[in-house]
Amino acid sequence: MYKVFETERLRVRPINLQDASFILTLVNSEGWLKYIGDRNIKDIGDSEQYIQKILNNSKYFYNVFELKNSGIQIGIVTFLYRDDYQYPDIGFALLPEYEKNGYSFEASRTYLDNIFKNNLADKVLGITVPKNYSSIKLLQKLGLTFKETIVKDKEQLSIFEITNENKYASR
Repeated sequence: MYKVFETERLRVRPINLQDASFILTLVNSEGWLKYIGDRNIKDIGDSEQYIQKILNNSKYFYNVFELKNSGIQIGIVTFLYRDDYQYPDIGFALLPEYEKNGYSFEASRTYLDNIFKNNLADKVLGITVPKNYSSIKLLQKLGLTFKETIVKDKEQLSIFEITNENKYASR
């Protein structure tokens, strides 16, 4: 879902090619490389190609969130319809210098609420590696509950889920 949302502190908007410099920094941050993986994006050209590939995929929705007062891009919230899963998943990433301020929760909660409000999914997944404790904590704060651990491409993944019916159960 591509739409612009505003929260108290953030503006959440669709990704665009002008975000190339920000994306280059984000995908090469320590947390991204450790928990999401190296996307082999080494310069602005690679970053623009990465963004264009996302924009060309009708099943992928990447949204940048930025500080309302300055317009500084600080993170992304994603909504992906992956071929390997029955339900779409929500994801997030944040520049390390903005961690522990509630920004990812604020952006993700608003986005997730709009997914359910607009009936875009009956269930939404959250997928992470078991050692990504910060992501697990945020998924749980958003109301997602642990469903199972799977092995995909020789990597263990923890699957969390939330339905429209239980979206406020643990907030």
